[in-house]
Amino acid sequence: MSLSFRDLELLLDERGIVVSYESFRRWCLKFGCHFAGRTRQWRPGSGDKRCLDEVFIRIQGKLRYPRRAVVQNGIVLHILVQSRRDGSAAKRFFERLLKDRLYTPRVVVTDKLKSHGVAKRECYLTSSIKEAVI
Repeated sequence: MSLSFRDLELLLDERGIVVSYESFRRWCLKFGCHFAGRTRQWRPGSGDKRCLDEVFIRIQGKLRYPRRAVVQNGIVLHILVQSRRDGSAAKRFFERLLKDRLYTPRVVVTDKLKSHGVAKRECYLTSSIKEAVI
């Protein structure tokens, strides 16, 4: 259930706190980006198993490669559309994926794309991650 600023004003007014709906709007503008950034780091149910995939699409007549990382619950962690399909592009995707995360996954499920294996070895630098191939 979502509440409007006016609903919040009425709820607090019932409890004896006088706050204008305009104050809520200003607080959201001032603190909203900070709270949104903090909640992105702590997404619920981010699990320890990641599935990485890649597809081909045409954007304005040019072939592009969107890469996507999904956790076991179906939550999409990151999407990146790239113009190349080599190891350095895959490494860039892995680095952006790991940038704000506090831990590395236990299992990484990929297709048999060689660039994913190269990027995983260079970015994770740990042998504790198992690689499953579909």
